[in-house]
Amino acid sequence: MSTYKIPSAFLAKPVNVAVIGAGGTGSAVIACLAQMCVALEALGAPGLDVTVIDDDRVSPANIGRQAFAPCDVGQFKASVLVNRVNQTFGLDWDAKNERLAVLPARHNYDMPRIYIGCVDTRKARQAIKSHWEASSNSGFNGTAWWLDCGNTAHSGQVILGVLTEGVVELPSAGHLFPEMVDASLDASDDMPSCSLPEALAKQDLFTNRTIADTAMNLLWKLFRYGETDVHGAFVNLQTMRTNPLPIDPIAWARMGYAAEVEEEA
Repeated sequence: MSTYKIPSAFLAKPVNVAVIGAGGTGSAVIACLAQMCVALEALGAPGLDVTVIDDDRVSPANIGRQAFAPCDVGQFKASVLVNRVNQTFGLDWDAKNERLAVLPARHNYDMPRIYIGCVDTRKARQAIKSHWEASSNSGFNGTAWWLDCGNTAHSGQVILGVLTEGVVELPSAGHLFPEMVDASLDASDDMPSCSLPEALAKQDLFTNRTIADTAMNLLWKLFRYGETDVHGAFVNLQTMRTNPLPIDPIAWARMGYAAEVEEEA
């Protein structure tokens, strides 16, 4: 098992972060990122420059399960959350009330260095993966992170993938579980829930929050202490168990992924 160290460039100035998805997990992640930004600045480190991307609007079913109030119904989720943290903490974050394009723009040196995926479709993950790969080849030492947050009704996973100039340093969710980015496997029934009880029947109350906290703890560990020997975790709220994902080619091989260093050997 080895250790991954945060690139020094990520500590030199505020890092561009894109949060894709502002629903159950995303709304919790955004609040945590605001706390993290304030904490980093208090420690004398650069903060975070965050953009939230989501074209969805707040519905009555979101109240009580996501970080929205009744007065937010009908408003764009991304705008509501970004305006809230900007006003509370004096930040200047941005909201894009749109979907992430499937194909990213090329040669964009302002592309995010960290992608945090809080989405529930394979098509959306596929789009994130495309942007992440393009970002790895757009300067800034060529390093880009993809922190995937996914969940079912009672469980979920957090996986950090790292690319440097197109070379895999840490395998992503798409590398370890290729089916996660296969849009052809998306279910045909993607209609939103019409009420909170209906939404809770599909997903337990604190599943999203637990996944968000797990992801943000991993991110905080990297920024606060500079390194980590795990790059994710698998969480089951029914059994109350959390299994770490070690930085270990042997562990990756058990999942069917062969590390490039092993292939070269």
